Amino acid sequence: MSYLKFDKSLMINLEQSLPKEMLRTNKSGAYHCTTIVGCNTRKQHGLLVIPIPEMDDKAHVLLSSLDETVIQHGAPFNLGLHQYGDGVFSPNGHKYIRQFECESVPTVTYRVGGVILTKEKVFISHENRILIKYTLVEAHSPTTLQFRPFLAFRNANDLVMENDAINKEVVPVKNGISTCLYAGYPNLYMQFSKKPEWVDDGHWYKGVEYYKDKDRGIPYKEDLWVPGYFQLPIKKGESIIFSAATFETDPKKFAKTYDQELTTRTCRTSFYNCLKNSAKQFYLKKPEGTYIMAGYPWYNVRARDELTALPGCTLAIDHKEDYEIIMATFLKALHAYLDEGKKDKTIGEIDLPDIPLWTIWTIQQFKRAHGTRECRERYGKDVKWIVDKIKDGKVPGLWINPNGLVSADGSDKPVTWMSASINGKPIIPRTGYILEFNALWYNALLFLNSLYDGMPEMEDYLKENKELADKVKESFLSTFLNDYGYLYDYVNGTYTDLEVRPNLAIAIGMEYSPLDRRQRKKVLDLVTRELLTPKGLRSLSPKSYAYRPTYVGDPVQREYAVHQGPARPWLFGFYADAYFKVFGVGGVSFIERMLIGYEDAMTEGCIGSLSEMYDGNPPFTGRGAVSTAKNVGEILRTLHNVKELNKLQIIENEESR
Repeated sequence: MSYLKFDKSLMINLEQSLPKEMLRTNKSGAYHCTTIVGCNTRKQHGLLVIPIPEMDDKAHVLLSSLDETVIQHGAPFNLGLHQYGDGVFSPNGHKYIRQFECESVPTVTYRVGGVILTKEKVFISHENRILIKYTLVEAHSPTTLQFRPFLAFRNANDLVMENDAINKEVVPVKNGISTCLYAGYPNLYMQFSKKPEWVDDGHWYKGVEYYKDKDRGIPYKEDLWVPGYFQLPIKKGESIIFSAATFETDPKKFAKTYDQELTTRTCRTSFYNCLKNSAKQFYLKKPEGTYIMAGYPWYNVRARDELTALPGCTLAIDHKEDYEIIMATFLKALHAYLDEGKKDKTIGEIDLPDIPLWTIWTIQQFKRAHGTRECRERYGKDVKWIVDKIKDGKVPGLWINPNGLVSADGSDKPVTWMSASINGKPIIPRTGYILEFNALWYNALLFLNSLYDGMPEMEDYLKENKELADKVKESFLSTFLNDYGYLYDYVNGTYTDLEVRPNLAIAIGMEYSPLDRRQRKKVLDLVTRELLTPKGLRSLSPKSYAYRPTYVGDPVQREYAVHQGPARPWLFGFYADAYFKVFGVGGVSFIERMLIGYEDAMTEGCIGSLSEMYDGNPPFTGRGAVSTAKNVGEILRTLHNVKELNKLQIIENEESR
């Protein structure tokens, strides 16, 4: 039985099936995203969505959808599904769906009378091309298929309306057509593995609605151009492959390309395999380097997200080489910024003051996976270079103070991961001494010493480093540790922020923490009581007057809510680290139980992946971007750590016998 499988009863119930989405990427920035019933519910949904470097390097929807129609005895049965005004759905093709499963590739099975038709979709790696394989499993009379392409040719965050600027020209190519609706866009080639008949029948389909956007209080209605339709007969047992691409391809090779792509797939037969498959979809390969996308369908590469996601999306799934390639790309960009002031054109937000600190944490995870010696040989110089840059005050926006702590100014512009803002002004103006910045800084100093411990030529430097770390520890405790037994979120002059936020977990989850075990446990207990949910840590305690558990409403309402209550799965990785620091292998069973909540999410929201955030209150509904790298990465890293601790427990049990 497939791990991700939905039967007829769920598929035909749109209240249950429409919220479930699916995502496929080509690992080069292009993607396909829609619901499991094929009805687009966001403007970012589409069958072929690609970045166009020549325009703006942002995602653009070329082919919005492809409506299939089964014809028998002259009677058409349209399998498509779109939403129009007043909650009207047409042509209601979901009523013919018998099941959806997604073990290897997304597969939908339709039954129309005596006809059984399967549809399988594969996105080709590193190509702007999607293949859809149709197989007529059963038919008792001659069968014809029709295909109507719904074209958008627009930025994924925009909408298009009927207009006269459209280019309606259709050019015949082998077994298909090519078209380009607007200047500046690439041609879209739509071809079949066998020759179809093309019928010119151009129409605007007006008033297509996206209810997810409507719920978000943003424009949600557009018109899509359908230039005509393809038509071709299909026999029982026959498979036909449709290709949509930005280049012309040889139809004779469709089947071979399809089969080759299947060999690269990780079958979604378990929780781990779902996350592993999801992790690889965030890879972004470009001529200038390899990166990790922050999430789909609307994020690009963001420095902090990439660093947080990298260990889990590579090392935790035994992709060491990918870690090294991606980190090499990142370090090159960081050197260019800190040494020359040049911002990377692909990695966004590399100029934020905590990025060097997160870089060291990410390298530290390499040490945990592959040992001190290899980490020192590969990344030791980079870690020392970053620490020295901070010591010398050469990280823009990050200041080292006489007491050893680092500070940053987030009063006018957000500088931490809690970056919500209105008109450019931060909603949570975390400024001055920021909790996780200083926890990362203390951890960085001692991690650097651990890399070079015992090396005589580094003795004086390490001694100086240790003295600074001791000063940071003393200042950290006197600045952040309050009379209530937990840590202030940030301290700015005489102002101390008392809000209970998940940055506590980051602080106590570091390998090297200024807090002793007793102090860590006290903070951990508070985080467990007030922030822990089955879908991550709340961004604010429910006891706060500012608590807003749901990320809903118009853009302003959502911006106010985003860091005031919704839970983030990626923060659970630091919570688990802290839990293991306090309880050791004895904490494994509890963390394993908590991971069940994330496994439940595999059949919710974007199936096989994790949403950007979840409501802070039950039923913990997923919100925001449908699939995010740091959430997937940190849960994978936690799964890996649990596995390693279980191995250690087995060894300890055997030795005690």
